[in-house]
Amino acid sequence: MSEAIIRQSPLVERMPPPGPSTAESEAGDVVLRERPRYGYINLRGAGGDSTFLDAVAGEIGCDLPTEPNTVVSGERFVAIWLGPDEWYLRTAPDEAADLAERLESALAGQHAAINPLGDGLATFALEGPNAREVLEKGCTLDLHPRVFAAGQCAQTLLTKAAVVLMPTARGYEVIVRRSFADYLFVWLTDAADEFILTITE
Repeated sequence: MSEAIIRQSPLVERMPPPGPSTAESEAGDVVLRERPRYGYINLRGAGGDSTFLDAVAGEIGCDLPTEPNTVVSGERFVAIWLGPDEWYLRTAPDEAADLAERLESALAGQHAAINPLGDGLATFALEGPNAREVLEKGCTLDLHPRVFAAGQCAQTLLTKAAVVLMPTARGYEVIVRRSFADYLFVWLTDAADEFILTITE
C-alpha cells in the first residue's frame, strides 16, 4: 500500500503556526506572508497567433496578456506575461493537472508547450507601508506605483534570486523557485530589520 504524499511549504520551519488573523498582528510597517500554495503551469506558444490565444482563453476563461509585463486575472486563473511566447498560468493547487490536460487537448497540433510546475515555485506577499523600501534594497527596478502598479509584473533579480514581482493593492507578490524560498525569506527578514516586521500565515 503506497503512502500518501504530504505536500509541505518550503518554509514549514520558518512560518508561524496557523491561527486566527487579527488586525493587530498585521499592523507592522512590513507584513511578510507566504501566499496560499498555488498551482503553476508554464505555457509557451505563439503570442501573435489568434488561434492559439483563442484556444487558451477558452480554457482559462480570460485572455492571455500580450502586452509586455502585464497580468490578467479571471475568475479561477491568473495569466502572467513572461515573454512574447511565454506565460505562467496560476491556479488552485488541485486544478493545475486538469487545466494542463485540457490545454493539451485544446492546443493539439499547434506549436505549444504546457509544463505543470508542481511545487516548484513559492509565492510571498510583502505588504505594508514600507514594503517597497524593503524590496528596493535588493532590486534595481523602479518600483514606484507611478510606473509599476497592480496589473503589471516583471522578471528581475531580488538580491541573488530570480523572481517575478507583481504589485498588488496592498503591496507586492514575489514568485520564486522553491529552492530559493528559504534564502529569500531570510534576506527579506534581514532587509526589513529596521522596520516593525510581522511574519504571518
